[in-house]
Amino acid sequence: MLVTQKRPRDLHWYHAGPLLFGDWGTSRLYVLGLAFYYTGHASPWYLVAMSAIMIVVAWAYSIICRCFPEGGGVYTAARQLSPTLSVIGATLLLCDYIVTAALSAVEGFNYFGVPHGWVVWLSVGSMLVIGVINWLGAKNAGRFALLIALASIVLSLVIAVLCIPMVLEGVKTVSSGHSSISNPWDRWENLVRVILALSGLEAVANMTGLMKQPVAKTSRRTIFPVLIEVVILNLIFGLAINALPDLKPVDMPHYVMYEKGQNTLGPEGTAQAFKPDQIPHEVKEYRDTAMRQLATHSATQITGDVRTGQIFGVVTGIIFGLLLLSAVNTAIMAMVSVKYSMSSDAELPGVFRKLNYSGVPWVGLIVACILPAGLLMISSDAKFLAELYAIGVVGAIAINVLSCAYNRELEIKRWERMGMWALGIFMALVFLTIVYAKINAAIFAAVMVGAVLTARFLVHQRSKLKAMALPSPMPEHGWLAELKAEPLPIDPARPKIMLAARGRGQAEFAVDLARRRNGTLFVIYVRTLRIMDLAPGAVPQVEDDPQALESLGAVVALARRYRVPVVPVYVCATNVAEEILDYTVTFGCDTLIMGKTHRRAFARALEGDVIQQVVNLLPSEVALITRDSSPHPMGPEPA
Repeated sequence: MLVTQKRPRDLHWYHAGPLLFGDWGTSRLYVLGLAFYYTGHASPWYLVAMSAIMIVVAWAYSIICRCFPEGGGVYTAARQLSPTLSVIGATLLLCDYIVTAALSAVEGFNYFGVPHGWVVWLSVGSMLVIGVINWLGAKNAGRFALLIALASIVLSLVIAVLCIPMVLEGVKTVSSGHSSISNPWDRWENLVRVILALSGLEAVANMTGLMKQPVAKTSRRTIFPVLIEVVILNLIFGLAINALPDLKPVDMPHYVMYEKGQNTLGPEGTAQAFKPDQIPHEVKEYRDTAMRQLATHSATQITGDVRTGQIFGVVTGIIFGLLLLSAVNTAIMAMVSVKYSMSSDAELPGVFRKLNYSGVPWVGLIVACILPAGLLMISSDAKFLAELYAIGVVGAIAINVLSCAYNRELEIKRWERMGMWALGIFMALVFLTIVYAKINAAIFAAVMVGAVLTARFLVHQRSKLKAMALPSPMPEHGWLAELKAEPLPIDPARPKIMLAARGRGQAEFAVDLARRRNGTLFVIYVRTLRIMDLAPGAVPQVEDDPQALESLGAVVALARRYRVPVVPVYVCATNVAEEILDYTVTFGCDTLIMGKTHRRAFARALEGDVIQQVVNLLPSEVALITRDSSPHPMGPEPA
C-alpha cells in the first residue's frame, strides 16, 4: 500500500497578491521613465491607454484562472489545442523571463546607484549568487520576496502622497504630443513600447494550482487589488514625472532628439543618432531610475531640506533595488519551472527534470542563470532590453487568450468569449508590430523558438528510436514492483515506527527494530521541490523518481523478507521537517528514525537543519533515533 500526497493548496490571496506585485509592480520602476523618454509630456496619455489595456488583460486572466484551477499559464491553455503551439507559447514566456532577469538586475543596480561600469559585472555576479542560493534550496527566498514586496507597496504609497503637489504641476504640462511623434504609426509604436507593463499576469495564472479554493474567488482577490494599485499609482507618478524640474522645459522627446538625431547634426549637416552609451547621464538617470528621482525631489519639496530628500532617495533606491533583485530570482526560478514542465511532457530533454538533493532541477537552474547573463554580455542598456522584453510577454498573452477564446470545452460565457477574441486579436497585432519594428526582438524570439523546437524534434526522434528498439513494453520489475506488491496485514495494536528514508543506509536498522518490537514500519520519502508554477501533472511521481524508488523499495523488500508489515509514503513538498512530523503524528508512531546529515554547514545555514527542526517540534511521546549509515547486522530470516 503506497501512500502519496498531492501538493497542498495553501496560497491565500493576501499571499499571492504581494507575490504578483513583486512581478507586475516592478515594471513601473522602468516603464514610467521610458514612457517620458519616448513621448515627452504626452506620456500620461500613453499611460492611460496602457492602463486600459491592463484592465482588460486582468479581466481576461481572471477568466483564465477560473477555467484552469490547476494552473492556467500559456503552456497549459495552448496544450489543449496543440502541443506545438504550447511549446511556442512557453518559449515566448521563457523569452520574457530571460529579459526580465537581465533587465531587473541592471535596473536593480541602477537604483542602488552603482557606477555604470560595474553594473554589468555585478548583475552577472548576482545571478551567480542567486543560482547558488537556489541550488542549495534556500526556502527563505520566498519570505524575503514577500517582505520586500510589502515594503515596496508601502513605499510606493508614501511616494504617491509626497508627489501630490507635483501631480498638480504635471497636469499643466501634459500635451497631445510633439510634432515629431504625431502621425498614427508613431503613436501606435510608442504605445507598443510601453505595453511591457503587462508582464506579471502570466504568473498569477500559474499560481492557481496552489491557491485556496474556490480558485475563481481567490484569483480575483489576488488580481484586482494589485491592478488598482498599479493603475492609479502609475498615473500619479506619470503626471509627477512631467513636473520634475529638469523635465518641465523638455519639448522634443529625448528619444527623438538623441536616437533619431532630429536635433543633432553631424559634420555634413545630416541628422546624427547617438549610440546608447552616448546618451547624456541626466537623461539616463530619469529614464532608468524614475521612481528614485521622484522620491528624492518630492521629499525635498515637502521638507524643504535637500539632505532629507537625498537620504529618502537612497532608501528608496535600496528598497526598489532589492525588489528588482527579487524579481531576478523569481524570473530564474520561473524559467526552471517552465523547462521542468516541458521536460515532464517530453518536449525538452529529460535532463531538465533531474533534481538535486534540495529538489531543484539543477540543469535547468544552470541554464536559467546563463541565458540572462549571456544577454547582458551583448547589451546592458535598459532601453535595448526593454525592446526585447515586450515580444515575449505580448506573444505569451496573445496565445493564452486566443487559445482560451477558441477552446469550446472551457466554460466561458458568450460575451466573455467575444471579449477574449477581441483582446487576443489586439495583442496579436501588438506582437506583429514588435516583430516588424524591432528587428532585434524578432531575432531574439526566433532564435529561442528555433532552439526549443529543434530540441523538441530531437527528443521526439530519440523516443521513436527507443520505441522501435523495444517493440513491446517492459514488464514491471525492480523497486517499483516491490512498492506495488500486496502488503502484509497491519495490526493497529502493534507499535508503530517511522523511518525518514534518504538512500538505503537505515533500511537494515529500521527493519530490525520493527521486527524485534513486533511493530509496523512506516517509511517516508519527502521529495523537496523548489520550483514554482508547475503545470497540472508536473509534480514528480514516485514512478519517475529513481532515488525515491530505491530508498523506499529497499526498505519494503527487506521488510517483506523479515515479515515486517511496512507502509511506504511518498510526498512532494517544500518543507521536509513538516511532512516528516505530520505523518509521524498522523500514523501514531512512537519512534522516528533519521539519518545524520552530511550536508556542509553553509548549506545547512541557508536551508536549515532538518533534524534540528524536527527536534524542536517533535512531541515528547515520540522517541527520535539519529544514526549514521553504518551497516547494521540482521538476525536470521524467519522460516
